[in-house]
Amino acid sequence: MGYKRIDPNMTFAEASLLGSMEHNRSLKRLENISEIIDWRKVEEILMSHYTVGAGREGADAYPPLMLLKGLLLQKWYRIDSDPELENQVNDRISFKKFLGLSFDRPSPDHSTFSRFRSRLSKDAMRKINSVVLQQFSQKGLTINEGVAVDARLVQSASRPIGKEAIEEERQKRQSPEGVLDKDGNTPKFSRDLDSDWTVRNGVPHYGLKEHAAVDILHGFVLSTEITPASVHDSTYLPYSVAGSCHTGDPIRTVYADKGYFGEPNRAFLQVNGIGDGIMRKATRSAKLTEYERQRNREISGRRYIVEQYFGLSHLHCRAFRARFTRIVKNAIDALFRQMAFNLFRGMRILGTVSIG
Repeated sequence: MGYKRIDPNMTFAEASLLGSMEHNRSLKRLENISEIIDWRKVEEILMSHYTVGAGREGADAYPPLMLLKGLLLQKWYRIDSDPELENQVNDRISFKKFLGLSFDRPSPDHSTFSRFRSRLSKDAMRKINSVVLQQFSQKGLTINEGVAVDARLVQSASRPIGKEAIEEERQKRQSPEGVLDKDGNTPKFSRDLDSDWTVRNGVPHYGLKEHAAVDILHGFVLSTEITPASVHDSTYLPYSVAGSCHTGDPIRTVYADKGYFGEPNRAFLQVNGIGDGIMRKATRSAKLTEYERQRNREISGRRYIVEQYFGLSHLHCRAFRARFTRIVKNAIDALFRQMAFNLFRGMRILGTVSIG
């Protein structure tokens, strides 16, 4: 089995629509996004991580880069499901042009998009996001001047249940009956057992938590990770910082709120030669000095950028709620959101500044 061949020649339908396409703003936006990076670098990673099998029988597979671009469209245009993505690709000129799909060819089936997402690993998506950020850096955009770290709660994709019920369901899933169904197949679970409970500001929450690091100069998302909600924010600062190293340039300063205050994180930054931008918190034995209060205000003015990412993705991508019931699928979904967010922001920045 190989990949479907995409005919680069213009069809009669495309030629007849040339005039109207010149005024298609969605098409212009997607063309601008296509031009800001070298997609061959992305395709190389996809081809090394994504295989379709060596069998000669069966229909040829769609190129993985086409399917990746389809899932990016899903993020940019707030498309809630894979069946609706299939419908939109069949309906919209701009989508087919972005995917490199001839007007006389149908969209990949919605199940094809779903299988592609399931086969991609977090490692592959992290490498792809890193390549995108490296290309921005090569165009002159500094992404290591400072990093703002924060975390937000994410609602579970399924209804909340008590801690005892969660543990009972987890044990059932690990039993022989839970590993395989009566027909010997892997069962399809609808219950989210990766989420758990936490309390924030006196309000109980059942779900997950997204830990993110954002570049303070341009707002690029440098790393994102999904954990159960009960994982404390402060423990993920080292992971978020390590995941933000995409170029050979060192990270100069890390900014974070009072939730990350503590000796372990301060020591981590000091050992790695990174500036300490963690806000100070009053303790039982020591109140904040006027200098520390002023310092906190200055840090707050710099770390707002990560809250801006949370707000925009909350508004445009419904990132406040998990799409899937498995944590690994939600992690990959967050990495797709990172890529879509960075490409759109890169298009806006590179389209308005001159890169020497």
